Amino acid sequence: MAGVFELLRRLYLTLYNWTVFVGWAQVLFLAVRTLKESGHEHVYNSVEKPLLLAQTAAVLEILHGLVGLVRSPITATLPQIGSRLYVTWGILYSFPEIRTHFLVSSLVISWSITEIIRYSFFGTKEALGFAPSWLMWLRYSTFFLLYPTGISSEVGLIYFALPYIKKSDKYCVRMPNTWNFSFDYFYAAILVLGVYVPGSPHMYSYMLGQRKKALSKSKRE
Repeated sequence: MAGVFELLRRLYLTLYNWTVFVGWAQVLFLAVRTLKESGHEHVYNSVEKPLLLAQTAAVLEILHGLVGLVRSPITATLPQIGSRLYVTWGILYSFPEIRTHFLVSSLVISWSITEIIRYSFFGTKEALGFAPSWLMWLRYSTFFLLYPTGISSEVGLIYFALPYIKKSDKYCVRMPNTWNFSFDYFYAAILVLGVYVPGSPHMYSYMLGQRKKALSKSKRE
């Protein structure tokens, strides 16, 4: 019975990883093509649908960790996925004024290259039981460049969206109301920016540790 469960687990995760891989490959292709043909102002409109689908699919990874399908710690998965979902839905989708900013291009290119490598790595590992050494090296080395560019783009887009957030009053709850509760999305966005200050170095250090662990294990094998 355990063998059947393991087979189904690997089959599901293989299909999941390669399906999301295709989504991110489409994002990268459309982003690069649009940059070349039309300019950075049109990148978001060209990638919106696959971006929303591919990024939102990452919610399943939190569930995978919770139910034990994967060994990734929720403490590492949740902040990263949560911040990306916030930028995707809470900033880019919610405030169209920011979509033409050049940082959208660096964001989606950084994200898509990262995810193409990550999902192909895990998809191959689940399908074959191992991943080629070159793919493992890419998985645990490209973040040296792509993490700073991705994080800088996220922070920059949130910052440049602040005037539009403040002006729109979107997602705000004002007093008085039945629940006697108020919420200001503008100040929530500032709080999110504050979380990036300690959060980004922490995640970078975590990935350095994961790289050392994975590559040293690969050499022993």
